[in-house]
Amino acid sequence: MLRSFSAARGERAWVIDVFGILAFTAITALSAQLRIPMDPVPFTLQPLAVLMAGLVLGARGGFLSQLLYVGLIALGAPIDANMRGAAALVGPTAGYLIGFVAAAFVAGFIYERGKSAVWAFVAGLAGVLVIYTFGVPVLKFVANLEWNAAIASGVGFFIVWDIVKVGIATALVTGGRRLLK
Repeated sequence: MLRSFSAARGERAWVIDVFGILAFTAITALSAQLRIPMDPVPFTLQPLAVLMAGLVLGARGGFLSQLLYVGLIALGAPIDANMRGAAALVGPTAGYLIGFVAAAFVAGFIYERGKSAVWAFVAGLAGVLVIYTFGVPVLKFVANLEWNAAIASGVGFFIVWDIVKVGIATALVTGGRRLLK
């Protein structure tokens, strides 16, 4: 959405792209602080921010916004949900953080193919699946859990809420597109 808006703006489009990337990096960091502490994975609004980054910025911009977010954590910025900084990238939530980068790309890539509410919802579901695909195996190995325990603690409680977040992201993106027309 932002990508098509910036393309219409001509040669200064890169400024809008950079602003969008920085904005979604900040939104993801802020959404990490809106959390319910749970062990080993806290409940946050980060998946919503990650999906929105991909849907709004497109695959490339969404990817870059989340890569910057994870890069800042790697440099020690305590902007992850548990405010651990670089230590978060070797902890039980490391896979989810890395998954954010891939999820934003996948959600953006899929949505770029259709740009409808259905495509946005499918893109969001695919993004959530990517987050779990990265997150659960790392959780299993780092926390030394059995697969069923890793799935239960890393997906079980979250799946319904993440589908709600997909619905919210879909509504926001498709509603935003209508406003910009």
